[in-house]
Amino acid sequence: MMPQRGSFRSLPFFFATLAIACRPGEPEQRYGFVARLGRDTISVESVTRRGNSVVIDGVDRFPRVRRRHTEIELGDGNTIRHLVMDIHTPSEPAKQRERHVTADVTADSVHILQTDDAGKLRHDFATAGAVAMAHVPQMYSLYELYFDAALARAAALKRAPRDTVQLRQFYIDREFDRFPLHHGTVRLLPDNRAEIRHDWLSGTGEASFDSAGRMLSYSGARTTYLVDVARLASPPDVRSLADKFEAVEAAKGGVSQLSPRDTARASIGDVSIAIDYSRPLARGRVLLGNVIPYDRVWRTGANAATQFTTSAPVRVAGIQLAAGTYTLWTVPHQNGVDLIVNGQAGQWGTQYDRSRDLGTARMQSATLTTPVDQFTISVAARDAGRGTLTLEWGSFRWTAPIEVSRPRSRN
Repeated sequence: MMPQRGSFRSLPFFFATLAIACRPGEPEQRYGFVARLGRDTISVESVTRRGNSVVIDGVDRFPRVRRRHTEIELGDGNTIRHLVMDIHTPSEPAKQRERHVTADVTADSVHILQTDDAGKLRHDFATAGAVAMAHVPQMYSLYELYFDAALARAAALKRAPRDTVQLRQFYIDREFDRFPLHHGTVRLLPDNRAEIRHDWLSGTGEASFDSAGRMLSYSGARTTYLVDVARLASPPDVRSLADKFEAVEAAKGGVSQLSPRDTARASIGDVSIAIDYSRPLARGRVLLGNVIPYDRVWRTGANAATQFTTSAPVRVAGIQLAAGTYTLWTVPHQNGVDLIVNGQAGQWGTQYDRSRDLGTARMQSATLTTPVDQFTISVAARDAGRGTLTLEWGSFRWTAPIEVSRPRSRN
């Protein structure tokens, strides 16, 4: 389906405008991007763009602090032809702190060379003619180029639908070294907006553009990266911010996870209970109805699914469980919250399988007078046979009873 009236209106006209904006003879563009997670800044970028040349200086902390200097040569259709990125990561081992990455993209392949003092790593990927773009999780100048290439490809398509474009993506950072070329999809929406999905993004991101095709904002509200990204009219002072990020990281003794993993442990009589979960921070955000949408299954934390382990049979909110490990999920509503106990364990928090649910029950809800900034789960024993499961974050407290299942006596 073509975008409707009032969206990217006439695609040929829109992309003619975009092509004019990027001609070599046009004035230099200087701007930036800032990505925030609530009140915390996650990444900042300074971008200089002239013709087919893009130069980016940035810093991100997701969670490891990295300074980046990137130079990109664009090819036909706003695709990446050649990329060079130098990455400084102060928390890495000495031989891995400075990384030099080059990527050359042709009509049917991507060739990547990654070099540091520990050695060299080469990747060669076949693209089968698909557009291939670079991906760094919190580098939104690359997202803008991703959208540019997709929109240009959409304008050139002679088949329907022309509002959905398939791309491939390659990776830069060390933690992605073992991954192949992945897939991405951009879909055009009304009112100068577009959605993006790709294999490393759980959910759908949404961007907005001005009439010249410049990305104005990006929202990760429907993804696991719950960032808000804004375009800056002038380049930010990346160096001073990077210095601050590095100083904070060093003062904490190294990398600090955004949502650290923790374990809550308790005993109810002779029964041992452990809950393994991640603990996101509120960071000044509105939680219920925003970070945690109403009427949708929430992973009850962050990252991997929240695991509940019991050494003996128990009932949680009336749901009977044998000794073993399970996962806990919740569904908040405007008038309460439901607890779900699922029989699968060890999965990522986006891999919820409804078919393996063991039971659903209503939890008790209360409002806290003193907000809790970091998501907290606890179990407290009331006596040898009963206890309480408590979930607290922001202004909410959700509780459910835990009862030790006594074996039936034989007559």
